[in-house]
Amino acid sequence: MTLRNHLLMLACALSLGACSSTPTRYYTLIAPATEPAANVAQAPFQFEMQPVLMAVQVDQPPLVVRQGDGSLAILENERWGAPLGDEFHDALTGQLERRLGSRDLAGLPKQSDEPVLSVRTDVRRFESVLDRYALIDVVWNLSLRGAGVKRQTLTCSSVIRQPAGTGMENLVLAHQKAVSSLADVIARTATDWARQPSSRCPS
Repeated sequence: MTLRNHLLMLACALSLGACSSTPTRYYTLIAPATEPAANVAQAPFQFEMQPVLMAVQVDQPPLVVRQGDGSLAILENERWGAPLGDEFHDALTGQLERRLGSRDLAGLPKQSDEPVLSVRTDVRRFESVLDRYALIDVVWNLSLRGAGVKRQTLTCSSVIRQPAGTGMENLVLAHQKAVSSLADVIARTATDWARQPSSRCPS
């Protein structure tokens, strides 16, 4: 066989391999856009979302799923559309905006006559078990300042486990629902706490 024929056969083999390889799929934690929640009263503060701290084991482009033996599998062809910390930040921000009736003003000018609530989240666990469940374990901190309000902080934590159906799409959907549940807890707690500083974290 001549060198030219050998190179042609190699090129064909590589082309066939590329065509038969598994395509890369991308996912997002941001739930599909919905109509604004009806009759949502604007929160008694301006709102800003701080950057999210994400567990290092899962803070990478490929999805990381937990195996039954306690090991982790990195799925190179199943990826987040953005770094996971950014995905979580943007998903939670959108959910909070909808519940608080206010836009995220991080990095933007604030009105001097209204207090500012800062939300900071530390995702300690972001657990994905295919065909079973999605789990998030988050420590979140609220800080209220400005407009004659004495600076005060409140630190709480939430562990949310959401059942997942079969397949990767349903696992991602379960994580979207978990983020939505977290937003419910944070928004409700923040509003109650701003109006009544003696209120504490949800049990």
